[in-house]
Amino acid sequence: MRRFVEMFRTPDGQMRLNTFVLVCSLFLLWGAFSGMIDVLNKHFQDSLHLSKAMSGFVQGAWYGAYFLIALPAGWLARKIGYGGGILTGLGLAVIGCLMFVPAVQLKASQDVVFAAFLTALFVVGAGMTCLEAVANPYTTLLGTLEGAVSRINLAQTCNAVGWMVGPMIIGAFVMSKTKIANTSNHSLYLPYLGLGGVVALLLVAFFMWPAPDIQAPQEAKPATRPSEHARPLRMEWHFIFAVVAQFFYVAGQTGVFSFFINYVKDRGYSPAIPKWLAVHLPTAVEFQSHGAWYVTQYGATTLLTIAFGCFTLGRLSGSMILRFVKPHLMLALYGLINTILMVVVVLNGLKIGGHVITLGWVGVIALMLSYFFMSIMYPTIFALGIRGLGPNTKVASGFIVMSIVGGALAPFFMGYIADRSSMRIGFILPLICFVVITLYGFTWKSLFRRDMLPTDDAIVGAEPIPG
Repeated sequence: MRRFVEMFRTPDGQMRLNTFVLVCSLFLLWGAFSGMIDVLNKHFQDSLHLSKAMSGFVQGAWYGAYFLIALPAGWLARKIGYGGGILTGLGLAVIGCLMFVPAVQLKASQDVVFAAFLTALFVVGAGMTCLEAVANPYTTLLGTLEGAVSRINLAQTCNAVGWMVGPMIIGAFVMSKTKIANTSNHSLYLPYLGLGGVVALLLVAFFMWPAPDIQAPQEAKPATRPSEHARPLRMEWHFIFAVVAQFFYVAGQTGVFSFFINYVKDRGYSPAIPKWLAVHLPTAVEFQSHGAWYVTQYGATTLLTIAFGCFTLGRLSGSMILRFVKPHLMLALYGLINTILMVVVVLNGLKIGGHVITLGWVGVIALMLSYFFMSIMYPTIFALGIRGLGPNTKVASGFIVMSIVGGALAPFFMGYIADRSSMRIGFILPLICFVVITLYGFTWKSLFRRDMLPTDDAIVGAEPIPG
């Protein structure tokens, strides 16, 4: 226990555990908001009669905010500090949540109503971008350098809990508990108004107890020539590949998250519920059709919540395992496993000649398991990417958060493929993304060694470069 607590003591001797706990609430917050948009994707297909490709604009608005706001947020944090960045993000989130009230009451065409919802989502997403651009690097500074990866993964465990809670919150208001889809947006503002109140309370908390600004150490020996004192980020290849890997990770993650419910609800991939199980399930999660039982929209949302539970378990176990396993190797292993799982998802329902590969619930379970192995990817790529960047850490974090734009693009292309072929074919896109992540994990060590001084003892105040 003492070893765990000491992980939050900074080099100047200050204990930052209380600050870390407060910052963790931000991870929980944006996880909840992010988990809600994956339910909105399917809901708007029914309530606004959108194609899968068009519903992808829900994620487009959300992650588009990350792309447009992330870099300014990183620069803002550099100017006004971590505390100022947090207050800015919380303020934007409150405004965005309040915008859902007039959007629900709007009497106009479906295109205009959809645009109003996307605008509100964009503003909330802008607030979450500010928080993420600040909180991710901030957790790596709230203690010892060797505990940085463990801290960010521990904080991201709270984020995973938020992802799990988000679908439950919004699902209770908009997802049908019968075989007939819900086509009303009447109650959509309620979950956002409730979370807006929580955001307002956090805004007051961070205003009363400002987050101390801590500078990141430079993980390299002092330069002997003036030109060596500040390496431009474009020369830090472990950082550049991190931006690329994060782009593909968020693209893959968002694709899986966005169309999970579509995959579960497609009878071509999700078979009937066994009768022995169906008789024990609540009526809200199953319905009977032609003598067989299938999951309702609410039931699919429940499975999504369970999948996010796997995500949370992965984050929690990952934060502990990463204290003993080299982060880049664990990233590579998890990437490889998810690549295999996506192959299973794609094969479910594949026709070869006159034979159909029927994996049924195996495909759904493979999709749910992928959440576990995605769990450590984002924070680990983030921590590996900003390592050794010193005063450039805040701006670099903005670039990495900006790469979340992958999440704005993937759902549209996955939906486009699904509209013209099948949902399972769309999951080829996440498969490709996990291949890229696997490559980053396996090549990170050589990239980092190239960017830093050639010998391990050149790193000041840090553990040896992970092998």
